[in-house]
Amino acid sequence: MALEVYSTLSRQKAPFQTITPNEVKMYVCGVTVYDYTHIGHGRTFISFDIIRRWFEASGYKVTFVRNITDVDDKIIRRAAERKISCDDLTEEYGRYMQEDMMALGCLAPTVEPRATQFIPQMLDIIGKLEKNGLAYKTEGGDVAFAVRGFKSYGKLSGKSIDDLRSGERVAADTTKRDPLDFVLWKSAKPGEPQWESPWGVGRPGWHIECSAMSCHYLGETFDIHGGGPDLIFPHHENEIAQSEGAHGKSFANVWMHTGPLRVMNKDGQEEKMSKSLGNFWTVRDAIAETDEKFGKGNGAQVLRFFLMRTHYRSPILFGPDLIVDAYQSLKRLYGALKDVPADDLPLDWNEECAKRFKEAMDDDFNVPVAVAALFELANRAQAKKDAAASRQLKKLGAILNILQADPETFLKGSTEGVDEAQIEALIEERKQAKKDKNYARADEIRKQLASDGIVLTDTPQGTTWHRELV
Repeated sequence: MALEVYSTLSRQKAPFQTITPNEVKMYVCGVTVYDYTHIGHGRTFISFDIIRRWFEASGYKVTFVRNITDVDDKIIRRAAERKISCDDLTEEYGRYMQEDMMALGCLAPTVEPRATQFIPQMLDIIGKLEKNGLAYKTEGGDVAFAVRGFKSYGKLSGKSIDDLRSGERVAADTTKRDPLDFVLWKSAKPGEPQWESPWGVGRPGWHIECSAMSCHYLGETFDIHGGGPDLIFPHHENEIAQSEGAHGKSFANVWMHTGPLRVMNKDGQEEKMSKSLGNFWTVRDAIAETDEKFGKGNGAQVLRFFLMRTHYRSPILFGPDLIVDAYQSLKRLYGALKDVPADDLPLDWNEECAKRFKEAMDDDFNVPVAVAALFELANRAQAKKDAAASRQLKKLGAILNILQADPETFLKGSTEGVDEAQIEALIEERKQAKKDKNYARADEIRKQLASDGIVLTDTPQGTTWHRELV
């Protein structure tokens, strides 16, 4: 089947067609770098990383642009609280964001622009909007977009102008002609970052930044624009209005959004993630906890696997206890790779599981169904001692950027507080006991280790061990 992609704009799946043959140009909204990234960012960026990887595995050249918002009200407030410059704050948290996404196995963007590098491009778009009668200077000195002048406003979100409430993520401003109008350029306030413009000294509004950066790198019309579900309105709706209002052509052909992430609280109840509720998970905290539970270096892969197993458009529930199942599932896959080492032949796309994997990924990047094909391969590898099945498993896993660690290391799990030398000594003692036909002592050693959560596996190559979750 041909690759089909769901678009938030059309509200349906359709065969995917690129503007330039065999080339995908995609823009994904990044983060406002005033704090650490949270697990919701991780879910969105892992989803688009897999989408990008599948495009590349399918033979497309991908230009992947993900921005950094480095001027914003939140940034200004946080920098003031810490008594440092906005530049120093955004440099610090921008670096942390990059480290977090790398830890989760995401490829670096083709280009990662910062908003403050594109002020001239923003001013150019605002100038075009003013010329087209869609932008005006308010009595307060800002420049605003005239929402009612853009006739198709609301086409992405499905919101009617008449039904929209003033102030939704935009502070009410009596100086604007219409409460729904949003700010393109904010007049300067003392102590804030500011730039010269034809409308006076000031700084950009949030929405104009992404229009400027995406159009600069990808053109006035490009293939895919993506982001988290909270960006559909008003951010992406406003991006469409100002970009199409300025250039007179379609902005992005396909709009893709991940599903919402909620967390399970200590009482087992589902709720929105919020610092005020005490259920806020940064990527760093989540990796640290999973590393401690599943083994140093394993945590990030377990998190990646957990966050990808739900279809990218579907809601996902996050909680430490829920991640255990993802770990156990990965253990099954790694177990097959350990028991039956892969051969080194190329991936065979004509093999039945590979065909099902491809069909799933071509169906709007259906990772859960694709992962089911991996479990089929793992079962075959172990049941038939099939090295070709292990090879298919590992190479298909590589497309999702999983299953590339050393199987034995992964399977050992967390060794925090474990005396590995003592375990190895007991394994040697057990080996000798079996050689001496002292099976009672051999069984006693196995039970002793099992009581400490250490599980032994006897193979033709020798005895290995791993730590079970207790």
